[in-house]
Amino acid sequence: QVQLVESGGGLVQAGGSLRLSCAASGIIFKIYTMAWYRQAPGKQRELVASITSPGITNYADSVKGRFTISRDNAKNMVYLQMNSVKPEDTAVYYCNARDVRDFSAFWGQGTQVTVSS
Repeated sequence: QVQLVESGGGLVQAGGSLRLSCAASGIIFKIYTMAWYRQAPGKQRELVASITSPGITNYADSVKGRFTISRDNAKNMVYLQMNSVKPEDTAVYYCNARDVRDFSAFWGQGTQVTVSS
């Protein structure tokens, strides 16, 4: 049974930092590209950042230079370090795992991030 469990969300002031974590189980972690998505109220879910097993990263323009995605293949963990957060970063953040072989994907349940101005 595949599980992606996010943690680390909460309320933070603008300009502050937050670190999200995602624990994966039930998958061969090293063959999955991991990603963070977010969905704000009334908006579509959007990609925030992704990281391949060897560590190649990709970021949305809106978070470049502020957010850092990383992974620990030994611990089946993926992280999102969020610095210099802005009110527009407020959203539910979802962990995503995508199989590089057939692009099948799994989602976590999401964690709320709220940035106050």
